[in-house]
Amino acid sequence: MSRRILLSANMRNPEFNSESRRKGLDGLARFASVDYYSGELTDDEAAGVVGVIASSSRIHEGFYEAATGLRIISRWGVGYEKVNLEAATRHGVIVTIAPEHMVTVAEYAIAQWMATLKRVYTLNRLSHNGDFSLIRTYEAAETTLGLYGFGRIGQAVAERAKPLLGDKGRLLVYDVRPDIAELAARFGAEPVGDPIDLFRECDTVSLHVSGADTIVTYDLLCAMQPHASLVNPSRGTLVDDVAVNRAIVEERLWYYVVDDPVDGPRAIHKGHPRIICTNHNAGMTDASAVRLDHRTFGQVADALEGRQPAHIINPDVLDHPRVRSFLGRS
Repeated sequence: MSRRILLSANMRNPEFNSESRRKGLDGLARFASVDYYSGELTDDEAAGVVGVIASSSRIHEGFYEAATGLRIISRWGVGYEKVNLEAATRHGVIVTIAPEHMVTVAEYAIAQWMATLKRVYTLNRLSHNGDFSLIRTYEAAETTLGLYGFGRIGQAVAERAKPLLGDKGRLLVYDVRPDIAELAARFGAEPVGDPIDLFRECDTVSLHVSGADTIVTYDLLCAMQPHASLVNPSRGTLVDDVAVNRAIVEERLWYYVVDDPVDGPRAIHKGHPRIICTNHNAGMTDASAVRLDHRTFGQVADALEGRQPAHIINPDVLDHPRVRSFLGRS
């Protein structure tokens, strides 16, 4: 049976073709034939597979059971909710992520923060509708920015936001990490002890939280000021879609920006002039795509050549007999 490396069909997107990608694919072809897949991974796709550069689609346990030569799932990105981590670990499969887009997402958050303060979306709509009136907008240096979540991306946002806030603007942060006070001070930010303080005090709140659980409810949204905006570059599921739609209709906040397309649970927002949906594109630039390719191609090559790849998210798998064997550990 010939060995295969599966790549998400997303990697055929011509928008991100590059010489670097072509060379990387040639490098992978040294190990096995390179095939593309779309949708979910099941046992039907498992024959001969030794490595996967995965999309965000679900990977079923049957795939892990049938892919007996599989060494690694390298996630082209950082979200791994649908990888089925427990099954991968049980079957001796390394799972890695590629945290190569922190700066990219931070820039997106800054761009949306400024766009909402300047009412860019409203002004564009007014102008296209023949209304050329002037409206009130805001200067960053006179406002308060709140960051819900202060990991690597939140810190990258803080680093870029602080000069724009200047001496008069405020930067508030909320995170459950034990060192938040010390970390906030390092970035010139003020920690708050409860998310409601962010929503009550800030002119803009930006979400930078991992996971998929809903953390923004109607009660939090009702604490916002009517001119304030919520920016969500993380995951759409972090915010209750029905609640935020209702809150904006009720004029409890001005904009909601979410980096998810207007489908599925977000279909409720279709056509709303103050709910801005982007196509899960916050982490995608020419440069970030090259970095993602380089990282994931390298992770697969490392596993296939018996080296421990970077950014393993199931470290317990390193004690699995299969993994110990192909990494050459007794």
